Parts: sequence; structure tokens; C-alpha cells
Amino acid sequence: MTPMIDVVFLLLIFFICTASFQIIEQNLPSQIQIEAPGGASDASIEPAEQDLEPVIVTIGWRNGRPTWTISGEPCTDWEVLKERLAAAAAIDTGVPVILDPVAEVPLGYVIESYDLSRSTGFSQIQFAARSSG
Repeated sequence: MTPMIDVVFLLLIFFICTASFQIIEQNLPSQIQIEAPGGASDASIEPAEQDLEPVIVTIGWRNGRPTWTISGEPCTDWEVLKERLAAAAAIDTGVPVILDPVAEVPLGYVIESYDLSRSTGFSQIQFAARSSG
């Protein structure tokens, strides 16, 4: 009888540890278009906010020095990079920052760019990955 109780307790612990404790979302966001009688839409309804594009920081390596580009616009030096990241963080800090260093860039510059992104207020900082094929 005792071994059977041990097996039941082990199974109970196994099922508790592997159970998913996520809250199931029951309310999905939807956009309902309310129209006034006669087909005219109600002008008091505000449009939903548009999602902002992620901030892509490309870190290059030229003439033994790092070069930065933020969303296609080149930065001349570290201070310009800091100013532009601060300006983007002033708009929305929830936007992801994607760091895309080339292979030649030393790791120290990548870490400094990560730290700068974090210190300006961004919370979602990601690294770009290149496909191997």
C-alpha cells in the first residue's frame, strides 16, 4: 500500500509541475465600426493607435572604428547616437530596439550600444540574427 501512495504522490507532483498556469484570455480586442442612421459614420470615434516601427541600430565597422545607423540614418559619433536614441525613447519606450552588428565589430561596442539603449529607457532590446543559408 505504501509504494502505491508514493507513486500517486509522484504523479501528482509531476502533473502540478508540468501544468500551464497561464491565464486564458477571453476578451480579444476588436474594432467595431459604429455607423449612424443613414450610413454616416460617427466622427467622435477615435482611430486606434498605430504600432510604431522598431528602432533598428546597425553597428558597422569601418577604418578600425564603429559606425552606427539608426533606422537607415547614419550617426556620426557616439553622442549623436545617444541623442537619437533619447529622442526615440521620448516618443515610446515600449518600441523594440533591434541591434544589428556586423561580424567585425568587437563585442565591447555591441555591449555599450546595448547599455545605451537600456539607459535611455527602452525595455525591449533584441539582437538581429542572420540566416546561415
